[in-house]
Amino acid sequence: MIEFPEASVLTNQINQHLLGKSIVHATANYSPHKFAWYNGDPDTYSRLLKNQTIQSAIQYGGMLEIRFDEISLCLAEGVRVTYVREKAKLPVKHQLLLEFSDQTYLVCTIQMYGGLWAYPSNTFENPYYLLARNAVPLTSELFSLEKFQNLAKKNTNLSLKAFLATEQRLIGLGNGVLQNILWQACLHPKTKVSSLNTLDCERLHNTIQLTLKEMILQGGRDTETSLFGEKGTYETLNTMYQKMKVCPRCGSSIQKEAYMGGNIYYCPICQPKP
Repeated sequence: MIEFPEASVLTNQINQHLLGKSIVHATANYSPHKFAWYNGDPDTYSRLLKNQTIQSAIQYGGMLEIRFDEISLCLAEGVRVTYVREKAKLPVKHQLLLEFSDQTYLVCTIQMYGGLWAYPSNTFENPYYLLARNAVPLTSELFSLEKFQNLAKKNTNLSLKAFLATEQRLIGLGNGVLQNILWQACLHPKTKVSSLNTLDCERLHNTIQLTLKEMILQGGRDTETSLFGEKGTYETLNTMYQKMKVCPRCGSSIQKEAYMGGNIYYCPICQPKP
């Protein structure tokens, strides 16, 4: 899933490598997917995107917006975005394929579900997009401790997983990056927000920013891929659990547990259950 660090990595790579590339052909919904979300009829994407040239890319939380001449394309959730230099290396199935004039390609495939929204620039009214576009970036100084504390005070009855990773409270922060943030902060995902003291809240706020920045520096998480199909190098608790690794801090086995419709990963010693 594209979360804050992956959106940042992809945005930087597109701005560095793909600006000025012009689309000669676009194909949407070549491999129909039940949970591929388009803006209107995907059959119109060929006409909409043809002859458009990439001007810039921008990150909004966990969303990536590619801006062309008059059209914009927003990619979100479980969209895998890959730049392919040879036609022979294109995947058999894809949900959006952009062919550039230099015979290279941008291909988007859906893992579980995801948005591939194309629209005339500044006309997209999707509420999640608008929320992300107007949100304060989590790694910026504008995401202050005071702002975080005020948000916590409004959600004291929630667990940390529910508080941090649901209802778009912290735009771009999902269940994927949540695991390592809480491990770094020595807090269990089931801990109630109401139980946090001032020092806990300050530590968690700092950890959110520092962990996201480190993930970006390492090219994203090791469960996700970059524009060139390379996995990030930031090791996640998910990977540690799958490889039967132990907690780097105390040597205990990483635990996996079902919670709130998904899984949580944690160290039973460093992150004691509430």
